[in-house]
Amino acid sequence: LLLGRQRHPLDDYRHRLRHRYLHGMAAWPLVRSGAAHMTQATRDPAQLMAQYPELFQASHIARLRTLALMLAAFGLFLFGCWYLEFSLDRLMTGLRHLGWVVMLMIPPDPGSSLPTYLVAMGETLSIAFLGTLLAALLALPVSLLAARNIIPSIFLRFPVRRFLDSIRGIDTLIWALVWINVVGLGPFAGVLAIATSDFGAFGKLFSEAIEGADRKQVEGIRASGGNKLHEIRFGLMPQVLPVLAGQILYFIESNTRSATIIGIVGAGGIGLQLAEQIRVLEWQKVSTLILMILIAVAVIDFISSRLRFAIIGRAGEART
Repeated sequence: LLLGRQRHPLDDYRHRLRHRYLHGMAAWPLVRSGAAHMTQATRDPAQLMAQYPELFQASHIARLRTLALMLAAFGLFLFGCWYLEFSLDRLMTGLRHLGWVVMLMIPPDPGSSLPTYLVAMGETLSIAFLGTLLAALLALPVSLLAARNIIPSIFLRFPVRRFLDSIRGIDTLIWALVWINVVGLGPFAGVLAIATSDFGAFGKLFSEAIEGADRKQVEGIRASGGNKLHEIRFGLMPQVLPVLAGQILYFIESNTRSATIIGIVGAGGIGLQLAEQIRVLEWQKVSTLILMILIAVAVIDFISSRLRFAIIGRAGEART
């Protein structure tokens, strides 16, 4: 209502003063514009609620539906606890055992195995970096085939997207087990596992970034006589490359942890050393390996965040 108020035009010209604020005169009373004949029904909330009850009161069916959904979710939770044999006694016993294990981990002591652990940490970082880079290089051309603004035909685009979904639907650990049986134990299987898993994820993310690019630059290249390759090279790629670089840096950080996990099943790296020390109950060495992993992830996170900011800026980092 305050926004609807305005000064009557005759009040400003009654004393022949075009700019009243220059003369220090008090303002004339405000009048309502178009609201002089408002009815009491529109001003009384009780009458409005009586006139439009469907706008102020939720229907009984909607309330019953909400209550039924809440009860169904709670019932599903109880069934899951029963089916999975959830037990508070076992949980408390496990927590006491965990406290005992943590006490055995203190203080961390690598012993004479520190050079071996550093080499294994280097293998883990190499697996994460090479696997992510290989996945990005392979996914970039395939993502062009999955983008709607590059391939308008759904009959050509649909199989590519379903193929990427199929690759992405299998976890990295499963790919590691597959590649270990194909190429044998070692870091090479880990690189292939991360590259295969991230290939599907990069294909989806890259195609979405390409579809979200501004078409004005592409239209400008087309208007100047460029062909389809020129549109992609000079119209799309300059827009999406900073976003793709930010995504690749984030995946390198995430794959550092994934490389540790797949190392436990025999794909090399520090995960293999961690599994061996847990097997022989060398808890001080286990805590040393965990501390090394945490430090490596924190350093990579710091470096990747700085690089993402340098490449795409603060606004672009917030969007990604």
